[in-house]
Amino acid sequence: MASSINRMSVVLFLAMAAAIMLTTVHGQGTRVGFYSTTCPSVETTVRSAVQSRFGSDPTVMAGLLRMHFHDCFVQGCDGSVLISGTGTERTAIPNLSLNGFTVVDDAKAQLEAACPGVVSCADILALAARDAVVLANGPTWAVPTGRRDGTVSRAQDALDNLPGPSDSVESQIQKFTDRNLSVQDLVTLTGGHTLGTASCATFNDRLFNYQGTGGPDPSIAADFLPTLRSACPQNNNGAARVAMDTGSQNEFDTSYYTNIRNGRGVLESDQRLWTDNRTGPFVGRFLGLGGGPNLNFNAEFGQAMVRMGNVGVRTGTDGEIRRVCSAVN
Repeated sequence: MASSINRMSVVLFLAMAAAIMLTTVHGQGTRVGFYSTTCPSVETTVRSAVQSRFGSDPTVMAGLLRMHFHDCFVQGCDGSVLISGTGTERTAIPNLSLNGFTVVDDAKAQLEAACPGVVSCADILALAARDAVVLANGPTWAVPTGRRDGTVSRAQDALDNLPGPSDSVESQIQKFTDRNLSVQDLVTLTGGHTLGTASCATFNDRLFNYQGTGGPDPSIAADFLPTLRSACPQNNNGAARVAMDTGSQNEFDTSYYTNIRNGRGVLESDQRLWTDNRTGPFVGRFLGLGGGPNLNFNAEFGQAMVRMGNVGVRTGTDGEIRRVCSAVN
């Protein structure tokens, strides 16, 4: 009996050691609980800042999630999207509508008072994105931390690296592959479009003059086209916004996938995911339509967010811990 218990203890120890090693290797030094002794209040402080802003502005849920994505796809998850100033990532057209900077700034100010020079802005953003999804009745997941902040932020880098609203599936796959993210990660993380809105300017050509044809994109469902045209008239200035997940823009669910299956995708890049034989099967598996084992969106999303959150992270002595998130030290 004693020897069985000893063998079980050894097995459990080896399993725990392997799990810790995998987390460290995969995250290049990030780990869950990184601040457990140096700043134990970090998660509650960030969560409180997100909840406080959510009370007056529910759109902050989508804003923080999108901001974390935009940060990680440009020079890795280093908080560079948070830096303000002429020519920074924040000034790039895809980032002009980002929402949630004040949440990160508020959390940072509180953490600097409690634990000066300890918590990075990049980690605050990663935690805030998770907490925003939870507020939308989405999943929670353990966020590995230990990122350090970058010191370079260029608008052109955002233009060159962020996926675009009319990107082909080939282009989308390449941008994810460049960051060691899979096709399944692409379909899973794009499912984050279940939250938030898109500017009419990002898809107006689909409604009236698709690829110079003088007509609409034929992949738009006939009964959905009038809805989009009404929200985005042909001669509007593009400032109006439309829910990317019609009927469920503030709820984290799989209706986004149902919509693109039914030709009700707002962005062309989203709609293409259903019709391409590389990405379509994953959409179907999220909807339980076969093509492979069913996928649980909540579980897969949390895992994909951890993988994305470890893209190009700076750890150890690389980078810095900014005193304020909008400026380098």
